[in-house]
Amino acid sequence: MPVYGSVAALKKRLNIEPADTSRDDLLTSALAASSRAIEAATGRRFWLDPAPTQRVFNPRGRVVRHDDGDLLLVDDIGSVTGLVVEVGSGGSYTPVTDYETSPDNALADGRAITGLLRPLGNWGTATTRVRITTRFGWPADPDDITEASLIQSTRLFRRKDSPEGVTGSAEWGVMRLSRRDPDVWNLIEPYVLPGFG
Repeated sequence: MPVYGSVAALKKRLNIEPADTSRDDLLTSALAASSRAIEAATGRRFWLDPAPTQRVFNPRGRVVRHDDGDLLLVDDIGSVTGLVVEVGSGGSYTPVTDYETSPDNALADGRAITGLLRPLGNWGTATTRVRITTRFGWPADPDDITEASLIQSTRLFRRKDSPEGVTGSAEWGVMRLSRRDPDVWNLIEPYVLPGFG
């Protein structure tokens, strides 16, 4: 799975020479762990599927009723190229074209589409399912997420030198490491889905 940030950027933060590859495995591991932790904390991933995939959604509990129609909350969609929306039940689905993506201008703003609105319409009955074929994820990694990943990766890499959660220096003395980095949390908090974090 893709990671947020690069080994080269992490080396720069840690003052490791680019030609020094002796710790690349540890750096790669720290990047992967911080990337997966950010995904777990936010409830979403920020990389885009390489090809369209198909997912089926039960509208029950996912529809927000508005005066101008029903908004179906979906997993993050990072591209409308090849987007196919169908409704049905069992093995029979019918294409739907009378929908709008939400929020407005999400992809133009570098954000994911999180809902499909049927103006003056609804997404069916209790037995209806919505099948969506698209590239799920985000159009690009947000800068905030990449920065949070690099900060957390730096912490994880240095953690090998403080296995008991205690670090120290001649200048500051001994300190216990905090459980959650406040800078990382401030960067990822706006991306947290309700019910996560």
